[in-house]
Amino acid sequence: MVTRQLPKPVEIFELMKFKAPELNGKKRRLDGALTIADLRRIAQRRTPKAAFDYTDGAAEGELSLARARQAFEDIEFHPSVLRPAEHVDTSTTILGGPSALPFGIAPTGFTRLMQTEGETAGASAAAAAGIPFTLSTLGTTSIEGVRQANPHGRNWFQLYVMRQRDISYDLVRRAGEAGFDTLMFTVDTPIAGARLRDKRNGFSIPPQLTLGTIVNAIPRPWWWIDFLTTPKLEFASLTDTGGTVGDLLNAAMDPTISFDDLEVIRGMWPGKIVIKGVQNVEDSVRLIDAGVDGIILSNHGGRQLDRAPIPFHLLPHVVREVGKDATVMIDTGIMNGADIVASIALGAKFTLIGRAYLYGLMAGGRAGVDRTIQILRSEIERTMALLGVASLAELEPKHVTQLARLVPLGQSAPSPAEV
Repeated sequence: MVTRQLPKPVEIFELMKFKAPELNGKKRRLDGALTIADLRRIAQRRTPKAAFDYTDGAAEGELSLARARQAFEDIEFHPSVLRPAEHVDTSTTILGGPSALPFGIAPTGFTRLMQTEGETAGASAAAAAGIPFTLSTLGTTSIEGVRQANPHGRNWFQLYVMRQRDISYDLVRRAGEAGFDTLMFTVDTPIAGARLRDKRNGFSIPPQLTLGTIVNAIPRPWWWIDFLTTPKLEFASLTDTGGTVGDLLNAAMDPTISFDDLEVIRGMWPGKIVIKGVQNVEDSVRLIDAGVDGIILSNHGGRQLDRAPIPFHLLPHVVREVGKDATVMIDTGIMNGADIVASIALGAKFTLIGRAYLYGLMAGGRAGVDRTIQILRSEIERTMALLGVASLAELEPKHVTQLARLVPLGQSAPSPAEV
């Protein structure tokens, strides 16, 4: 029998310890966000539909993006027990320099449209975290502006080779003079993908006030106040900012780019050069053999060719063919620190986050980007500790099994040993 007694007031008061209310609304929202999905929900509430959909959406049926995210969910970790990992070291060396975490911020276009701090928030947050920041050719902050926001950290520049080659060459020169240490040559955008959400929203730069956008803006006055009381939204690298996103991309991109262009750019660039948008084993081998400093397996976040290869599935096959010492990186679909840990275990040297960063930016500006990094850092550290690994170098393919969901017709699912 349980012995019962009257409650003692002293014991009750010991239990009644209330947390002081947080009066800062932004801090309260961000502190309550425990995952990137939480930040996405805050971002959706606070951002007009056209701007949010530009970030959140992908091409056509958005199958490439959905499959990339599903691939990260379809993994099984294999922890080792009785292997102390009290102090987890998440630092790494990538492309000749340090990074405190195994991920950096990917290039994103039109970033100040999402939230007016834009690339400045991303670059300064990256500097504080000790990770690289990448500026897009279609960025809304200049090369020099990013350098000012991140004067002592690592800045990378993503390059589109445009129809007017001299524009691209000038950007290469400016990035070199500003001390950017890595050039990210993007090869998966000969033309613009069909981003249907943008078409349906009539998305353009700058945003156009229509009845629909006005109605959608009524519950989001803070976004419009920010937009209308800050410097005009412009592309830092392009002078013509009118028209739809697809119109702009088609004007800027060139379907004739080739290995000859790579050689020209490589001859101009003093730092490291990596190729972004690689989507098969053959191209990976050819590029590594050609002496580039690294490749990024990417389908452009699912924003170009729908039904494109899944970078995370491609990763172990590429690493096996190019060798574990080659610098192979990966993006697309990363929404959790466990996704990053799994990528490193399967041979990636580094990862890049795009939407996860933008969700934080839309949720709270610079503080929201800081929160994105904090969330991913804690997930990485926790996953590594639970796996029993104290450093990134200890992660191996044995720690991860990719579970089969999409299997080519006529083939059986590979065994864990084959994967």
